[in-house]
Amino acid sequence: MVKVKNEYINREISWLHFNARVLQESADKNVPLIDRLRFLGIFSNNLDEFFKVRYATVKRIVDAGKTGKSVLGGEKAKDLLEEITKIVIAQQARSLEILRSIEKELKEENIFIITEQEVNGKQAEFIRDYYFKKVNQELMTIILNDLTEFPLLKDTAAYLAVKMVMKKDNFNNNGPNRYALIEIPKGIDRFVVLPKEGDKNYIIILDDLIRFCLDSVFTMFEYDSISAHMIKITRDAELDIDNDLTKSFIEKISSSVESRKISDPVRFVYDKSIDKDTLQFLKEKMNIEDTDSVIPGGRYHNRRDYMGFPSLGRQDLMYDKIEPLPVKGFSMQGSLLDLIAEKDYMIYTPYQSFSYVTKFLREAALDPKVRTIKITVYRLADDSQVASALINAAKNGKQVTVQIELQARFDETANIEYANQLQEEGVNLIFGVPGLKVHSKICMIEREEGEIIKRYGFVSTGNFNESTAKIYTDYTLFTAHEGILKDMSKVFGFFETNYKIYKYKHLIVSPHYTKFTFIKLIDDEIANAQAGKEAYIKVKMNSFTSYKMVDKLYEASRAGVKIQLIIRGICCLVPGVQGMSENIEAISVVDKFLEHPRVFIFGNEGNPKVFISSADWMTRNLDFRVEVGCPIYDPDIKEELLDTFEISWSDNVKARVFSDKQDNAYRKRKEGNSEIRSQFALYEYYQKKLES
Repeated sequence: MVKVKNEYINREISWLHFNARVLQESADKNVPLIDRLRFLGIFSNNLDEFFKVRYATVKRIVDAGKTGKSVLGGEKAKDLLEEITKIVIAQQARSLEILRSIEKELKEENIFIITEQEVNGKQAEFIRDYYFKKVNQELMTIILNDLTEFPLLKDTAAYLAVKMVMKKDNFNNNGPNRYALIEIPKGIDRFVVLPKEGDKNYIIILDDLIRFCLDSVFTMFEYDSISAHMIKITRDAELDIDNDLTKSFIEKISSSVESRKISDPVRFVYDKSIDKDTLQFLKEKMNIEDTDSVIPGGRYHNRRDYMGFPSLGRQDLMYDKIEPLPVKGFSMQGSLLDLIAEKDYMIYTPYQSFSYVTKFLREAALDPKVRTIKITVYRLADDSQVASALINAAKNGKQVTVQIELQARFDETANIEYANQLQEEGVNLIFGVPGLKVHSKICMIEREEGEIIKRYGFVSTGNFNESTAKIYTDYTLFTAHEGILKDMSKVFGFFETNYKIYKYKHLIVSPHYTKFTFIKLIDDEIANAQAGKEAYIKVKMNSFTSYKMVDKLYEASRAGVKIQLIIRGICCLVPGVQGMSENIEAISVVDKFLEHPRVFIFGNEGNPKVFISSADWMTRNLDFRVEVGCPIYDPDIKEELLDTFEISWSDNVKARVFSDKQDNAYRKRKEGNSEIRSQFALYEYYQKKLES
């Protein structure tokens, strides 16, 4: 085997390169202008979460005095932190360049984002009025000089660090400068739309509106000059759950979420134009060392708020909204259960309507023959129709059991609220499995039909969330297949009796069987290749980090198995290396929608085996979560999954090619080939299916 420098790409570095692909979208002039701003917001939000979780984890290893080489792909944790900081500083600089370019293009569209120094007289009157009516009462302002202890800054909240150079006759024991912090209120829109002037739209960012009104904030001080620069910290978001047996699980999670507010900072970002003495004052008061992740940034932080940039009625500067399509033959006019009893159906959101999920649950809630409903919940929408349907079912006397994952990252508080609400309405709740997160996406109902109990259900690659279903691509299979649903019943049994390990004939279930099953399926393809038969593997996932599975695909590649990978995010595998992975190609598609499905296809001597799953090939999904994968038996649905994989694989507009260079190079379109933008082509595919 030809040796390469590294057999694996470090997962943290690979994640940063994924976020660079998001940043590419904000720079792509083929993306509508306002949506480019929103991609900039997604990039910033992603980076915040990265520091809260992944960077914080590596920092914990360093703080513990360990190298972490065994879990970091051979890289020392200390060196990795330095590499991350270097990459992030470069990406932040690039994001500022892109932002300036977008703002210039917005001006060409008569959309002006003005600073406090560009306000005219009429706008000043509006801003003062807006400040006193909406902002003044929301401001939290702290004078720092006289405090013996620096205030606790909120995780990822944005603050204006204010410096007042006092008049000479007002010197005090603290010296000529006074410092203060103003917390930017989260409850007020970050972008304040000013009165339109002719055909020109004006927006001022809330930070600058506050800067414009600083004299109103600090009326009691006499100063020669005043300035305000943005700072932000990011805290470790790991949950540390105590072992107090007197507390309920909800109480423990709630306490742990509260503890995040005082967890260690892992990043300090500041406006690089801030005065040196102000920066030094803050670092000393906050005990921030130069060895910490201290990152110079631009004038505005929390650029995640650009995800909510106002549309200003300019639909021409945003992606057209698509109307989710119905599934041919799967009519919502009558009973879905009657249709599912006859054959399986599948939806692919957002190309097709998520309403089938809520319709299924609402029908089950009202059907007198339905006795039980069981479902797993990971992330729900803010105003969830799914939760509403489950409560409705409980009120109608159904036995409703909800396995709700309270440790869903960053959704803990929302899930705790839903857990309390569901419990109050008589829903039976299960709070996970000790040591495991429940990430599976399954639902099953039991219906009395004559003298038998008939099961119906669905299994999905994504969450049962109406909001994310509009922007995340996911498959959901509706089935009455007796074997699949018998297995699903065992999964729900495992939630209630964790000590019992079930055997499954159809479903692929983590943590006991997923890795073993996929390794066996890969071994079958290796055997086919060695026997001179056609052998291939096609996989679509969010992330690929399991070194064991990477090694298995390297083994398959060396045996001659042709492998195609579509990985949206992290990919630790290095494709295309002679003697190691020359039979592996890998791409990432980042576009209008967030690619979220997990699909696994194995050649199987010309009769492909096809699966959908909630699990990526990550160690956590294979070994430390309850995940469910499901075989596709219906020949029409199997063909549909093969078709949609091929459409995604054929993308030559938004596909980036994975390589050891990690340069996010766009796939080159071969001469004579037409453009294929897979997400647009998939919608056309489903339109044609309806017409055929």
